[in-house]
Amino acid sequence: MALFSRRRGIAAPFALLLSLLALAIAAPARAQEAGAVTVAGGVRYEFLERWDVARLNEVLTKEIPAFAGISVSYTPAKNAVKLYRVTYPSLIPERGNRPTVATGLIAIPDVEGRSFPLVSYQHGTVYGKQEVPSFIAQSPETALMVAQFAGQGYVVIGADYFGLGLSTEPEGYMVKASHQQATADMLAASRQVLAALKIDTPKLFLAGWSQGGFVTMALLEKLEAEGVKVDAAATASAPVDIYVALSGFLDFPRPNDASWVTSLFILSSFSFENYYGVPGLARALLTEESYEIARKAYAREPYDPAAIPTDLTKLIRPAYFDPRFFAESAYGRLVLATTAYRWVIQSPVRNYYGEADEVITPGLGQLAQTYQQAMGTGNPAVEAVSTGKTTHRGTFATAVPQWKAWFDGR
Repeated sequence: MALFSRRRGIAAPFALLLSLLALAIAAPARAQEAGAVTVAGGVRYEFLERWDVARLNEVLTKEIPAFAGISVSYTPAKNAVKLYRVTYPSLIPERGNRPTVATGLIAIPDVEGRSFPLVSYQHGTVYGKQEVPSFIAQSPETALMVAQFAGQGYVVIGADYFGLGLSTEPEGYMVKASHQQATADMLAASRQVLAALKIDTPKLFLAGWSQGGFVTMALLEKLEAEGVKVDAAATASAPVDIYVALSGFLDFPRPNDASWVTSLFILSSFSFENYYGVPGLARALLTEESYEIARKAYAREPYDPAAIPTDLTKLIRPAYFDPRFFAESAYGRLVLATTAYRWVIQSPVRNYYGEADEVITPGLGQLAQTYQQAMGTGNPAVEAVSTGKTTHRGTFATAVPQWKAWFDGR
């Protein structure tokens, strides 16, 4: 009896130790649902919600067909996903590396495993400040990425970009170095969060649509310059050369050009004015009649969207329809410098483009491949892939499962 009592006296503290150890191991998992958690470098993350398999498959079968206007066959989700908002410190290169704070999303498969491939998704042009990854209910494109990738065992991350999400900055639309900084810092912040959650991500993939296709290529340029291994990068409808895109709308308009391309001039001109420090840049580009409504649209102040001109001749001053004037203007010079394909690309890249895209021409969709293959015997790293007679949204919806199959094989 004395021996039993002695063993019990040893076992009780040992059991308590095991319980405390289990609590310590489980702490990050429970903390993720109990408010913001701070990890290394001032990075914070907070649990948003859990999407089960049924919710993810609803995105694939109902929401995306409605969003894209096209039916695409997606592989159904296999696992639930936990969604987190990440808040992280960053810098604005164009403003002397002034410190700022940005936000983004991490989507983590809700499974037992601790090692997953990671996809950094760069979102397209939005008109609402919160139509971004960390407000996923307002971002159908992010929802598709989460449903198709995170629902099948990938970690998916997405930066909101400066000026969007919870950022207090003005929007930095197509401001290249700021896009690179926001996304690279989001990747670093996500890895800190994942490390705190004991999750490993041995493979890194990049993907993006529309504006996000440009940002994806710009991020790839930065990561390659820093020696970061990227297993593959894929885009859909990527305007890798902004001058080619905008000059096309001004000088060689197509019958199917989208009526909303006027917004690209609005967002870029005000963003360039703010980030590059060129007072009056937007006013020099925009007609007197359109300036104030354009300013309100950029600043996300109350305005009537119907009042935004859909005719470029009513938005842009006549002088800019002269290609030489446009190229030599302060705005045009900044646009000319905004490219994301003019380096020797080393990572495998696929640029998907639609033959009926109302924003990105097939020529622009193939431009990175054309440039890379023009070097000597040709750089085979970049491949342009047609999605057929697809629209802007249709190109994205069609490309995503192809991205997934390609990434799965790498």
